[in-house]
Amino acid sequence: MEDRSDGDLLCAWQAGETEAFEALVQRNQAALLRHAQALLGDWRGGEDVVQDAFLRLAQKPPNLPDDVRGDPAAERSFLSSWLHRVTRNLALDTMRSEKRRKRREKAVASNETTSGGLADIEAEDTRQAVERGLERLPSEQREVLVLRLLGERSYKEIAQITGKKIGTVGWLISAGLKALSSDLSPLLASAPLAPAMSTNPSTDTQAGGLQERLS
Repeated sequence: MEDRSDGDLLCAWQAGETEAFEALVQRNQAALLRHAQALLGDWRGGEDVVQDAFLRLAQKPPNLPDDVRGDPAAERSFLSSWLHRVTRNLALDTMRSEKRRKRREKAVASNETTSGGLADIEAEDTRQAVERGLERLPSEQREVLVLRLLGERSYKEIAQITGKKIGTVGWLISAGLKALSSDLSPLLASAPLAPAMSTNPSTDTQAGGLQERLS
């Protein structure tokens, strides 16, 4: 399955090949889970959102544009962006529902704290620093940083997923990294640099360094 393009797998799924859909899930599940969890602010609460996103894919898969079909890299980028948009919309719906629920229960609800972790990050100090910092960020900054640092998405892809302008994405990433500096500056200072696509070299130097520590 690994050598088959996303377009081929989509066609195979529509023809009734269950294994093809399972392969698409395996390719996209981890990145979508990180995106959902970043939006929800709960590192353990995105599974239902991602499952709903894959349900949408199963029930009504997108049609590949003619200029994408036949190019494996373009097919993967198109489908991944589509799944991220669906996941984002579902997560935002969940957030709105949760806010309504909290308002109804505010009078009787006790204060609760949640903790979680980035399970795939091996270095405990890095994991804890990233988790603490991201949880304190506004949701918009948290979302783009997760897509950039953990999802390794380009600024253009993040703009397509979130519906924001590329300049806005760059500003959010820059502001988010600046806000994280107190927790992450020792990690960024000691990390090697990685290339990234942006018009802001200083932002990408920070993001690239952190990407190396999270890889």
